[in-house]
Amino acid sequence: MRHFNRAALTAAALFALGGGAVIAAPAAQAVTPFPSIGWQQHNCDFDGNGFDDVLIGAPGAAVGGAKSAGYVSVQYSSSSGLSTTRKSVLHQNTSGVPGAAEAGDGFGSAVASGDLNNDGYDDAIVGIPGEDLAGLSDAGGAVVFWGSPSGLHGSDSTWLEDTDRLRAGAKFGLAIEAARYFAPDPANPDADPRDSIAVLEYDTLLFFTSAPTAAARQLNAVDTRVRARDVSPLDTGFAFRSLSHGNYNEDSWADLAISGVTTGDQPGVGATQVLHGAPGVEALGDGGAFEGGPAIVSSDFNHDGQDDLAIGDTGVGSAVGGSVSVHLGKGDLSGLDPNPAQTWTQDSPGVPGTSEAGDRWGAELSSGDTDGDGRPDLAIGAPGEDVGSVSDAGAVWTLRGAPGGLTASGVRSFDQNSSGVPGAAEASDRWGGQVRLIDADNDGRFGLLAAAPGENTDDGFVWVIPASSTGLTAKGSWTYDGARLGAPAANARFGAAIDE
Repeated sequence: MRHFNRAALTAAALFALGGGAVIAAPAAQAVTPFPSIGWQQHNCDFDGNGFDDVLIGAPGAAVGGAKSAGYVSVQYSSSSGLSTTRKSVLHQNTSGVPGAAEAGDGFGSAVASGDLNNDGYDDAIVGIPGEDLAGLSDAGGAVVFWGSPSGLHGSDSTWLEDTDRLRAGAKFGLAIEAARYFAPDPANPDADPRDSIAVLEYDTLLFFTSAPTAAARQLNAVDTRVRARDVSPLDTGFAFRSLSHGNYNEDSWADLAISGVTTGDQPGVGATQVLHGAPGVEALGDGGAFEGGPAIVSSDFNHDGQDDLAIGDTGVGSAVGGSVSVHLGKGDLSGLDPNPAQTWTQDSPGVPGTSEAGDRWGAELSSGDTDGDGRPDLAIGAPGEDVGSVSDAGAVWTLRGAPGGLTASGVRSFDQNSSGVPGAAEASDRWGGQVRLIDADNDGRFGLLAAAPGENTDDGFVWVIPASSTGLTAKGSWTYDGARLGAPAANARFGAAIDE
């Protein structure tokens, strides 16, 4: 059995960059309650037409002859749903985009979105963890594409990097999340609200924000860092992997969950730390530590108006095959309950399949309402699932939302051998390596995007599984890859990242 030192995380000191001041939990204050934001308010409408768009990374693609330079595709949605004709393909050889496509950059390894300048159009942030800077290998960088009535364009983009501490191997941009964690102007926190960016390096979390009323497309680093050693359990190192935001306590600010795995003497143990948002970045609070990782997603799973956190545990010492635990928001400023309200595996009653070593059940998570009943459901990817005798073919499950939380009643599971799903299960496809639930036509029901980055020897494809009044259905499923969007396909790992 794994022994997890919860106190090592919950009591961890979170240090500011200048002088090591402790970031203390903010004092209780009279605030306007902030509703659930984890699944109801997707922030990926880049052209402002009221429909969720889709941002997909293909970090393995060759661009201009440079292997694994990478690109992202943007698909613009409408009342007709997701389009493969109205789209953009962006990379570092696109006119106006900073830098140039180079071998191993991995442009699109991570993607996120948010309204960074409060203009009503969501903006896209693309991570480039393999970018070499100043002769430093894999220092990493990121590019912001600003939303507009015509979507995203290379001519309107902004470069980000860790200007204070460029380091080889830092891999700046390996995970990104945007939300309103704090006010750019703490003296006037309600003025000119805008999202800020949280960016992970291998061992550090950094924030970037634009100043209120700023005319230029300018983002400034905030002088606060959360270093891996400050949130590491078991007195060992920690490698950051993923981010998710929600509102876990009753205040006006988004909270941030940070997940990863331990390194050092006891490597590979999944762990998650939460930071509570606050009016000023210096007041970001310790929201507690939780077992499991590195997959996380926020949503209001018990339908009480406050976000909860689902943690997919596929690390060393996790349950055989992987598990998903749900921590509920407690309805007050204390945030998430440290004890999971539910823990799911493939061996849970009503869940199809059997837990087996290497399944990685819970390696990817997404939340949305697949049947239009007003309650969020949970999509669970298991890219290591064997389908019959086919190893690592991959599969996806959806647990349904209910008044008290998630339920196995009406659970659905899909793989490439499911009737109505295009294609066939093949070894190492890793179907479900990325999952996203999206309401592209704004009808109140979220369909599923299930990516297989390993399809066709790492070309990568994405499957679209429609939603219905009874949940997801294989009938009407279809699939596409980078080639259908006019982008490079060979070894692209298309779908390796999809904005949640």
